[in-house]
Amino acid sequence: MRIDPRRLAVLRAVADSGGVLAAAQVLHLTPSAVSQHIARLEAETGVTLLDRSRLGGRRTVGLTAAGRLLAGHARRLTEVLADAERELSALTGQVSGPVEVGVFVTVLANLVAPAAAVLAETHPQVEVRIRQIEPEPGQAALRSGALDLLIIEGDAADGPTEVRGACAVHLLDDPYRIAVPAVWGPVADVQALLDRPWLSGPPGSAARRALDRVAVHHGASLKRVHECLDYSATLAVVAAGLAAAVVPALALAGRDESAVHLLDAPMLGARRLDLLHRGDRHEPSPAARLVVQAIRAQT
Repeated sequence: MRIDPRRLAVLRAVADSGGVLAAAQVLHLTPSAVSQHIARLEAETGVTLLDRSRLGGRRTVGLTAAGRLLAGHARRLTEVLADAERELSALTGQVSGPVEVGVFVTVLANLVAPAAAVLAETHPQVEVRIRQIEPEPGQAALRSGALDLLIIEGDAADGPTEVRGACAVHLLDDPYRIAVPAVWGPVADVQALLDRPWLSGPPGSAARRALDRVAVHHGASLKRVHECLDYSATLAVVAAGLAAAVVPALALAGRDESAVHLLDAPMLGARRLDLLHRGDRHEPSPAARLVVQAIRAQT
């Protein structure tokens, strides 16, 4: 029996993400390709690894006893390789290798891309690979090993971020401001905006919670006409004169000052930016540690 370690990695992704479809997203493969890897691994080992009676729909995939055993070995294999990389780096004094970083737009432009550019000059053997990804698939990718680092946002009022199986490095608290269409003319304070249309973040987002604070503080039911996922789209709606919006400071870099004016409001608070890495004893790797340092240097 000869087991292909690459297929073990696919099995681990299925186990950690909870299914073939989720693993395909994490690994940037088609679901068919993931299924083929598992089928070949089953052929190599002569045992059934997935409980196919639970496949389909939105149900979490089940692993057989043999599947759970091999997934455990896959995790230990990852740890052995990480130990080898760390010890070799300590022996030679050289740090190298790829580092997969999951990001969203505002941190990509203002923190991660500049950090990657610095590392390309100072440590060319470290290859920073940037992936724009949403929080939930990002956390699944981090758990499975498809990502090494993941930047997430939360509400600064909640304090330190806690994510199962991960450790958080605080980057910064990014204060909010209110972006107002310039075509609305001078606006003295938030009170003057309460009857105007607003753009909100999606349910559960940090921006939505900040806008909720505006409504509670003023005892108002705001007219939430629009909803956007990212702040570049938000600012485009504001610049078009369609709505006011709550936007963090990082997202305001490079805005069109002739189209969007800013208003301060103390009750807004800030969003908290944290960088996650896996909580295993060998994490982050030497290369990933350099990337963390480079990103923090941009804050």
